[in-house]
Amino acid sequence: MTFPKRLPIPPEVLKIATRLEEAGYETWCVGGAIRDNLLKLENHDFDLTTAAPPKQIQRLFKRTVPVGIEHGTVAVLDAKNQPHEVTTFRKDIKTDGRHAVVEFGVSLMDDLARRDFTVNAIAYHPLRHEWRDPFEGAQDLERKLIRSVGDANWRFQEDYLRILRALRFSARFEFRIHSRTHEAAKANAQGLAQLSAERVRDEWWRGSRPRTKFRSW
Repeated sequence: MTFPKRLPIPPEVLKIATRLEEAGYETWCVGGAIRDNLLKLENHDFDLTTAAPPKQIQRLFKRTVPVGIEHGTVAVLDAKNQPHEVTTFRKDIKTDGRHAVVEFGVSLMDDLARRDFTVNAIAYHPLRHEWRDPFEGAQDLERKLIRSVGDANWRFQEDYLRILRALRFSARFEFRIHSRTHEAAKANAQGLAQLSAERVRDEWWRGSRPRTKFRSW
């Protein structure tokens, strides 16, 4: 897959990224909107990841909501009161399969390395129009493949909800699950019992829209 020269980043997101960069904090677009746009699916809900600590994000923007500040996420409200999530570069330093303790002040590479699947570990710089894809997520998009970032067993043990997420992405995009990721998901399936009903409900709710027919393992 060849990366496009530019992505259609909304002006509100560009404004936030510009403010952070001008303050000296490296800032990239990440997440589902990157994946979906590469698949030519409409998605303008671009999230940002940045070197700025959460408290500095709050200082730089007048209107924010600490939606997940303990994990580094602050929602910045634009002129129309629409929230845009900005998350500090982070890596997991402790996890119990449900919740993680994170460390800030790390690099973009560290941040991408903690993500679930390669197709979700692609970053785009909205001002310099540069790409970072250290785990070959674009290649997996082209191959229609769901593959864990790094060691699949560890990825699922960090958060067992990722097992359901692998199934959801496989169903939504009609992608197959990589063999090692598949085996690790089966090996760690008992961990699903540790998850709260609310988290499981929310994960399946995201996949409840009738896009494609569900594919079994």
